[in-house]
Amino acid sequence: MLKLSLTALALATCAPLSAQQVSADWVRAHETFLAGDELAGRGSATRDEAIAAAYVATQFQAYGLKPPPGMTGYIQKAPVLRRFVAGAPSLTLGDAPIAGLTLSRAPGGTVTGRAQVARTASRVRTGTPIVIYTGLADDFAAAIGAARDKGASLIIGPAPDKPGPAWAVGRPLGVRLADDADPGLTIAMLPPATLADLARRAGRQTIRFDLPFREERTETTNAIGYLPGTDPAAGILLLSAHLDHLGVEDGTIMHGANDDASGTVAVLELARTLAAGKPMKRGILFGAFGAEELGLLGSKYFGTHLPVPVERIAANIEFEMIGAQDPKLPKGALMMTGYERSDLGERLAAHGARLAPDPYPDQNFFRRSDNYSLALRGVVAHTLSGWAVVPTYHQPTDTIAAIDFPFMTQAIAALVDPIRNLADSDAAPTWKPGGRPKAD
Repeated sequence: MLKLSLTALALATCAPLSAQQVSADWVRAHETFLAGDELAGRGSATRDEAIAAAYVATQFQAYGLKPPPGMTGYIQKAPVLRRFVAGAPSLTLGDAPIAGLTLSRAPGGTVTGRAQVARTASRVRTGTPIVIYTGLADDFAAAIGAARDKGASLIIGPAPDKPGPAWAVGRPLGVRLADDADPGLTIAMLPPATLADLARRAGRQTIRFDLPFREERTETTNAIGYLPGTDPAAGILLLSAHLDHLGVEDGTIMHGANDDASGTVAVLELARTLAAGKPMKRGILFGAFGAEELGLLGSKYFGTHLPVPVERIAANIEFEMIGAQDPKLPKGALMMTGYERSDLGERLAAHGARLAPDPYPDQNFFRRSDNYSLALRGVVAHTLSGWAVVPTYHQPTDTIAAIDFPFMTQAIAALVDPIRNLADSDAAPTWKPGGRPKAD
């Protein structure tokens, strides 16, 4: 009897995990590929990012996921425009050049028109493309936000004591989706005396700002898979992460093992385990988005080119940097950005998810991840993270060696049953009063 018991124990110890269980071996294998030297940091909107997306797509296919409704495959390409400085910036009032111009941000191109003068952010109004801000330097940031909200194209404010580097030819100006008609706000600065003089003389004269640029067209790549549900009326869940990182900087590979190969691995393992189990009422979309590091571009494109009507998406759970445990959180817990905004966290926690509110509300992480694109469209959407302010963030040290694999594996495994329950439920997560964000 004892011999049989020991034999049974040995067999149980050596037996492979069920396909419905998260595998530590698969977690490490995916991380090893995605954060390895061969993908050179998965730079946003690069061939390396596209290879990472192709890898994710082939895994989705191997798990038995289907292409999303309305798509013939698992890859979604988003056209992207990169701009670079092609000449010196200039600012004129009428025909007279204005000296002392410095720039904080500029998408490139020309802005021309009449200006309004505002001493405070509350005085900024709609109707003019240019704002001249003459208030306190400490309040310039608030005026910038107001100018953006009011639809201005250029704001001119007080220059800092130590202006930044010159905007030399070849300097990158930024990246945007090709179908985004709004290039964004130009933020220019002048010495205080020059700014005051411009405000006095602006009156009825036309101001013209010009920054010559050249433009390159490229694309970013999303990988999307679909696990159909049994009840089309029950809606769809979206589980997502971003698969890009910083590429190579000054000859050093920025591997991005935690940011965000770890989140991509979570999507892959959840796709594998959930697809291996019993069918659920709700379908599940699994997404790995590109160009997050360039301004959430992949998820923004996905949000405006959804394979299903947005009303059918019951919730979105984004995974970001789950490869290390935050010492501020309970042991084994992930933080949920915007936890207090909806009842999603409570629903997941009621079925065993180890979640905690975001301990860094001042960082505004809720709007800094891919969940935000769908949250703005009304979908209850949040990001789960292990340690959002980990010391390896955007550093060369964000490598596989810094990943806490036991924590990461357990964090993913603890979400399988709560997500399965949510996918098999008739009830949908809802925003709490005032919780749904508004476009800004």
